[in-house]
Amino acid sequence: MNTLNISVKNPEELNFIFGQSHFIKTVEDLYEVCVAAVPGIKFGLAFCEASTDRLIRTAGTDDGLIQLAAENAKSVGAGHTFFLFLGQGFYPINILNAVKNVSEVCNIFCATANAVEVILAESALGRGVLGVIDGQSPLGVETVEDVSKRQGLLRHFGYKLG
Repeated sequence: MNTLNISVKNPEELNFIFGQSHFIKTVEDLYEVCVAAVPGIKFGLAFCEASTDRLIRTAGTDDGLIQLAAENAKSVGAGHTFFLFLGQGFYPINILNAVKNVSEVCNIFCATANAVEVILAESALGRGVLGVIDGQSPLGVETVEDVSKRQGLLRHFGYKLG
């Protein structure tokens, strides 16, 4: 068995969700979840089928995002995994619980706009996800000033009152 590190291609630092599910129905169900959760959402979805035709199945509302999701799904190449890339101004926080509640979804490895490496095991059967490296290591513990900045940012985005 070999281990691989695959960098997720995300040149515009878009938010995305990388997860695992168990059935081809995932494509339609995730599409429905996204369009129902956020009217006008721009997204691209790619799902790696793990048996039968073993195709990368795609859907979405934006051709460029669909292509980006498919490129990453092909690069990672692990069965039953999916990439869901969100357009500018759309965030995982708005759809993550709905995505997790899709009956076929088994795992969410990350939901981020950070640089990500997917750590894979590769055997004669195929590839499986061991984990992800999401962003960089911390540089320290926040100060009182940092807490104030964090709280201000949340209020700026409208996630907190006042």
